[in-house]
Amino acid sequence: MKCDQYMGMDVHQATTVVVVLDVEGRLVLESIVATEAAAILRLIRSLSGPLHVTFEETTQAAWLYEVTRAYVAEVIVCDPRRNKLLSEGSKADKPDARKLAELLRAGMLRSVYHGHEATRKLKEFVRAYETLSADTGRTMVRIKAIYRGRGIRTAGRGVYQIQQREQWLEQLTEPGVRQRVSWLYEQLDQLRPLRRRAKQAMLAESRSHRAVALLRSIPQLGPIRSALIVATVDTPHRFRTRQQLWSYSGLAVVTHMSSEYEIKQGRVVRSRKPIATRGLNRNCNRRLKEVFIGAATGGSQAEPYRSYLEKLKQTGMRAEMARLTLARKIAAIALRIWKKGETFDPKKLNGTT
Repeated sequence: MKCDQYMGMDVHQATTVVVVLDVEGRLVLESIVATEAAAILRLIRSLSGPLHVTFEETTQAAWLYEVTRAYVAEVIVCDPRRNKLLSEGSKADKPDARKLAELLRAGMLRSVYHGHEATRKLKEFVRAYETLSADTGRTMVRIKAIYRGRGIRTAGRGVYQIQQREQWLEQLTEPGVRQRVSWLYEQLDQLRPLRRRAKQAMLAESRSHRAVALLRSIPQLGPIRSALIVATVDTPHRFRTRQQLWSYSGLAVVTHMSSEYEIKQGRVVRSRKPIATRGLNRNCNRRLKEVFIGAATGGSQAEPYRSYLEKLKQTGMRAEMARLTLARKIAAIALRIWKKGETFDPKKLNGTT
């Protein structure tokens, strides 16, 4: 019977350092190969026995995952933020690859989810839309910053309008500054049409996913937010409970407690020390956090969420905690509707857990 082997890969643009260990932790192979599909697969095929592979989530991770997953028993793309043991001892490619193999053998790695083929196109369109939206916003901020840096007030969005640009440019007396702003206006004019095209492509692709139509039945989850959720989550069955989705979305409260137990009359009992809260978990998916918090904020002034928030506040809950509770409620509803294939029913708002 062939024994399992554990491969750690330290991936770089040109080369990849590979270390393979057996079940006893003994070194089987240490090699350096080109970061190319053919070279990596040739090395994998040269090994016998069930092979477990790990590498960190980097620029090449998605590509390497697709290359290797059909040829090995298991692929774990691990979260580099959680691999604290890699910072101990010598920092070099070979030690890093060996530590990854050792962590994999010990079952101490946290995997990063990589989605299915069905949502890949939507994921790319969402990334394109977000990138162009961020670039557009950044350019607009730079334009206003230049005017404000010269003591020129720029309230509203008139400073971006094509019809008013000459009037704004005339207020800049320095030729170099005026030319700089002109170039930024040109950049903005290029980005806006691209952003619209990316948005249209994203929404068109999202309509081919049934989950988007289900999520759109939830108030405040419009076509864009629904597309973002589907592209990010991929499948609702990743999360067995709503608490897991809350944690992934940055809606879980982090608590801290020390000295939980004490001895009284010769018996070990739980201490009555209060549990300290440390805010929301920071290691989360920022996109989903913005989606659910934004939906809760936007729905706070309209039904059916306004009545729900008022009930929470009447119990003495602070406004910010009530908004967080509503964001969790929307996330829980989205998960339930997606799993069950239902549409939103406002009558079940108070009953959804």
